[in-house]
Amino acid sequence: MGNEMAIHIQEVELRRERFQLGPLSLEVPKGCVTAIVGPNGSGKSSTFRMLLNLIKPDKGELSVLGHSIANQKDTGWKNKIGYVPELFGSHEDKLRASDKTDFVRKWYPNWDVNLYREILRMFEVDDSIKLGKMSKGTRRKYEFALVLAHRPELLLLDEPSSGFDPLAWRSMMSFLHNYMNDGERTILMASHIVDEVKRLADYIVFMVQGRILGMYEKDELLSSWHMFYVSGSELAGKDAKSMPGNCVMEDAGCGNVRIITRQAMETERWCERENIEIMGRQALNLEDILAVLIEQDRQHIRA
Repeated sequence: MGNEMAIHIQEVELRRERFQLGPLSLEVPKGCVTAIVGPNGSGKSSTFRMLLNLIKPDKGELSVLGHSIANQKDTGWKNKIGYVPELFGSHEDKLRASDKTDFVRKWYPNWDVNLYREILRMFEVDDSIKLGKMSKGTRRKYEFALVLAHRPELLLLDEPSSGFDPLAWRSMMSFLHNYMNDGERTILMASHIVDEVKRLADYIVFMVQGRILGMYEKDELLSSWHMFYVSGSELAGKDAKSMPGNCVMEDAGCGNVRIITRQAMETERWCERENIEIMGRQALNLEDILAVLIEQDRQHIRA
């Protein structure tokens, strides 16, 4: 990662009656797309709301674009942020989209009406419609146009393609790729859509039950996590604990053993040195990796 960080979260905790978030520590590099992946209820949306100073942590420090969120006198940094939440409140339902636009644009000196109109045309959205009459997907498309029209330096996207049809999804992917081209902008997104994460993200953060299980460079992650199949008889008598990257070892039937490793190349070299033939291999996808990390986390907690 580069030295410059768009977001810095240090030992942050948020305590509620039925949920505790943290302690969280995370650094999001500038000029990159970082995706938070995890089950519902992991704390992704609460993290976004803390970054926007909509809710306050009970402990810890947060800074965005070099500005401490605790500094109430310095709110100029919010003009550099665009936020698209997963859900929208009903309090705006009777408002026409164009009326909301007229109100919002006054807060942004860099508002670009041509870009706003371009995105509306791309998504085929009519902003004369009342917000409450829009479908979930149409409302999200409108909010994208509203948020991106002031060309924010930092985009916070909570489940960005929720409610999108495949054509709109492809248009959004293409637009966000172009948005990142200047190298100065940053996206932090929460998503459960694997293709979305694979196509957009530079870094992946796994988050479960209010805790971060790890942050990984995407290409390195997907190339290093593999499943190997070996003969149980060849493995017998070997010091399996010395195998690098070994996460899971289980019976695969017919005398074979299934090995899940986070260090594919090192595991393969270890097998060569130990004269163990790898009979089959398969790269793990994001859901598989998350499942392994969750199970390891459970075992760690029990221990």
